[in-house]
Amino acid sequence: MGQFGLLWFLFLSILGYECLPKGVSGLAVNLGLQCTHPLPSKIMVRLLKDNGFDKVKLFEADPAALKALGKSGIQVMVGIPNDMLAFLASSPGNAEAWVQQNVSSYISKYGTDIRLVAIGNEPFLHSYKDMFVQTTFPALQNVQAALIKAGLSKQVKVTVPLNADVLQTDSGLPSGGDFRPDIRVLMINIIKFLQNNGGPLTINIYPFLSMQADPNFPKEFAFFNNTASPVVDGSITYTNVYDANFDTLIATLEKNGFGQMPVIVGEVGWPTDGEPNANIDNARRFNQALLNRIIQGQGTPKRRTPPDVYIFSLIDEDNKSLAPGNFERHWGIFNYDGSIKYPLDMGNRKAIVPAKGVKYLAKQWCVLSPSASISDPNVLAQSISYACQNADCTTLGYGSSCGNLDAQRNASYAFNMYYQTMNQTRDSCSFNNLAAITTVDPSQPPCRFEIMIDTRNQELASSSNKSSTARIESLLTALFLVLALVICGFH
Repeated sequence: MGQFGLLWFLFLSILGYECLPKGVSGLAVNLGLQCTHPLPSKIMVRLLKDNGFDKVKLFEADPAALKALGKSGIQVMVGIPNDMLAFLASSPGNAEAWVQQNVSSYISKYGTDIRLVAIGNEPFLHSYKDMFVQTTFPALQNVQAALIKAGLSKQVKVTVPLNADVLQTDSGLPSGGDFRPDIRVLMINIIKFLQNNGGPLTINIYPFLSMQADPNFPKEFAFFNNTASPVVDGSITYTNVYDANFDTLIATLEKNGFGQMPVIVGEVGWPTDGEPNANIDNARRFNQALLNRIIQGQGTPKRRTPPDVYIFSLIDEDNKSLAPGNFERHWGIFNYDGSIKYPLDMGNRKAIVPAKGVKYLAKQWCVLSPSASISDPNVLAQSISYACQNADCTTLGYGSSCGNLDAQRNASYAFNMYYQTMNQTRDSCSFNNLAAITTVDPSQPPCRFEIMIDTRNQELASSSNKSSTARIESLLTALFLVLALVICGFH
């Protein structure tokens, strides 16, 4: 922990935390890292702590994130990507090596509080066409055996995050739930194994995607505080699709003899851009009501005790696959740089707070030059296409935050996203001499012309802060000791 950390801990213990603001514990969130300009890991961890998150799920074992989470007080779920399942399933030795490199080493060297290993991510999706059906369970077994061999199986549990499409209900009601026939035997074997080893089952619930997939879906039913007609299932009345989806799983577990199986909600949230229904108002409405439920300890009709719920997601990711839709890069409750998208009450009237200490590239943008000669419209179209193939232009789509720009600003937005993604290098703002650099912000609310994080300066700032931090710690160590003695009543 270090001298400073130890004394700080003892000082707080002496005070009984009486002088500290009381926050809400128990908030959990997903942290995706598919960004062209990632937020530095130490800033990310502070962002988590400042907003009351004490659990985080990583989709892969990112070294910088796992190091930064060491001794942070944040519990970690480490994900294993689907494309690694075959490797881990093929040999117990492969799983042992993975556990040693990505779990044991971070616990022992950095004090990272790893509690769960997620085997794959929604590996049984219909769209994967059985690609991971043969490898998920063997990978699960091998990783569990590796955790036992490493002496970590009491602290670190295994789980499998599932999409709700592993379920079906012939009646259309939660009580009719069961596993899909094609994977029913496999699912029962996996759940037995998890149960025998103390691991929970993880389910991802997406009211937004339910609404998007069905043109006849009642939009209001996707929200918690809504005006939708309820769904009556025997003695239970469902007022929102989240409760109905979760209880479909619970009914399925009960039907198959696993009524007490612990369940985690691994992903749930609402995107803010890239599609008409993905907007700030809808996201704030959904996520605030979700937070209220978590804070108040509200469960579902069939499970009154609330599960751990991992909000999806902490920040936007501008480098994610667009296969699901343009909204896929906009699930964050924060922008890519940790700035606030919309107000949220994180509990006890504690407002959401932005990331601190972020350094940016120069305050300049690349735009379509006012003097540009567009004698051949195809040249402009090709330039815009090239920019958007290599940078994120998902906010330009219909119904998105930049969807109403005129032709000139539309080109400027595309040029600027490429320019920022390429770290503002001079040759990245040419586009056949159609573009120019400006220091006048071209943003037109709600459309925001980005300036990217300066990742180089972040690293320099981090290294220069180490020496000053050491000096401050030496001074504060003495101060804390004196204050502790005074408060304890040396009188």
